[in-house]
Amino acid sequence: MISSSLKMSNNTPDAWDDPGGCTGNAPPSLAQDMSQLNVNASAFVPSFVTTISPSHQPASNNVQSVPPPGFSNLPTNQGDSAISREAKLNLPLISSENPTPDDSQASSPMDWENRATGTEESDENWVDPDSFTAASSNGTEGGMSRAAKKRADRKKDESDKSRREHVNIVFIGHVDAGKSTIGGHLLYLTGMVDKRTLEKYEKEAKEKNRESWYLSWALDTNLEERDKGKTVETGRAFFETEKKHFTILDAPGHKSYVPNMIGGAAMADVAVLVISARRGEFETGFEKGGQTQEHAILVKIAGVKQLVVLVNKMDDPTVNWDAARYKDIVNKLKPFLKKVGFNLKTDVFFIPCSGQTGANLKDKFGECPLYDGPSFLEYIDCLPPFDRDSDSPMRFIIADKHKDKGTMVLGKVESGSIDVGDSLMIMPVREKVDVVCIIVDDEERDNALVGETVKIGIKGIDEDNIFAGMVLCPINNVCKSTQLFDCKVVVMDYKSIICPGFSCVMHVHSTTAEVEITHIIALIDRKTANKTTGIRFIKQDQIAIVRFRSRATICVESFKDFPKLARFTLREEQRTIAFGTVLKVIDDKSKSVA
Repeated sequence: MISSSLKMSNNTPDAWDDPGGCTGNAPPSLAQDMSQLNVNASAFVPSFVTTISPSHQPASNNVQSVPPPGFSNLPTNQGDSAISREAKLNLPLISSENPTPDDSQASSPMDWENRATGTEESDENWVDPDSFTAASSNGTEGGMSRAAKKRADRKKDESDKSRREHVNIVFIGHVDAGKSTIGGHLLYLTGMVDKRTLEKYEKEAKEKNRESWYLSWALDTNLEERDKGKTVETGRAFFETEKKHFTILDAPGHKSYVPNMIGGAAMADVAVLVISARRGEFETGFEKGGQTQEHAILVKIAGVKQLVVLVNKMDDPTVNWDAARYKDIVNKLKPFLKKVGFNLKTDVFFIPCSGQTGANLKDKFGECPLYDGPSFLEYIDCLPPFDRDSDSPMRFIIADKHKDKGTMVLGKVESGSIDVGDSLMIMPVREKVDVVCIIVDDEERDNALVGETVKIGIKGIDEDNIFAGMVLCPINNVCKSTQLFDCKVVVMDYKSIICPGFSCVMHVHSTTAEVEITHIIALIDRKTANKTTGIRFIKQDQIAIVRFRSRATICVESFKDFPKLARFTLREEQRTIAFGTVLKVIDDKSKSVA
């Protein structure tokens, strides 16, 4: 109704719905125009309406606004009405700060999805009228179920993380080849260690008469490693390139710490074999008894396919970037790596470098006529994406633990993904735990994806009951745990014969266990693959199927199901004597899990 105070003259009708109001002295044209009005049209909303923030809304004086026809499902508070009517009428919303429409900010289906989930700041009070009633009864949020919202948030999070692929890169090689020095220099070149910190390390190293070791101190953090100049435990750090996110695993080179090196190799995607080009050092490391050959074999056994060979110390006075010395080292390594199983054309790449000066690490060294390829960082940044097992049930192999505001475990997500709030089973102790936090390189995240090395905060188990080699997995699809399993074994280096009752140490993923051969099931011919049963013993260079019994229950899977949980190495008296894969789990103790 129009108030009488708005009448312009006596000819104005008392009411628009009074048919007699247009008669009398009103001009014929006005009466005709009024008769053609569409009184059933929807309420008019001007296009310049903007949302009024609750803190700036005018006082309502307890007057309830009445929604127009068709908006009965909407809340009637004034803060929602303008934007809700506009959304219902599909009218364009133009901000007061940008009154001119911009084609680059045109509405898209994602915009309406954001509105439905209430994620746009300007539409925080918008409610979908078609789902307003259902939202309160079905436990949904803004027209989207909580499960659907969680999936949408995860998809966005995965999209953000997929910009840089996570790659674990392990540095291996003989002791004093320069692994830690190269790793520390890479951290400096990529901005992970600043110049001031390096100057501090250099000053401290000079005080201990270890001037040339200061770069390695970025990875060798404990006093024992710094005093002796030897890496004892696998050091960890990370850096980023344009395309990838790398986690450095600095493995120890001394033969006394090979078990620690095996644990680092089990987490690696790429191996970097560091060779010292200094006269005498390459020969010492490559000859029998050196760690160059054993480390290359161990990373191949662990399933690492990509190998980068860094011929280090090319700036040494005994070498001085000599092309003949570089070619001699490459020619000696190639036949050995081919025998180990690496494809020299697709899996191996050689780069001469200097870890001390940084030559050919980030930028190509101009005064190196013997090599015209990419630098080390350029090469690893262009590696093809790695195949990840994202569809299989989640498997997280624990490599380490520590106490930090609760129990924290460190490891790699080998398959599937983990979310904060998940309830998981830790095998083989069969304890249920809850994920309280996920930390990726000191940054807290909502989830961890396959291939990532992360720290996970868990509750429900005491830290003293957690050991390296345990596996986190879903409660409804747990990892197999056993003491009895059949394996395919390749005997590499053992002078005597191996019979039932033979015991040794097995390294499988991050687990170390003492095992005993109970039966020799069959001998496999290397050429024909035919099996011969009734074998009483096996010896060097033979392949056999044997049954192992471990003294403790360990987590293993068959090779066809989870290769990372099936590859193993056998060692005796600090020597690698055999390797193989698990074929079948005989006594699966995980089936007894309630």
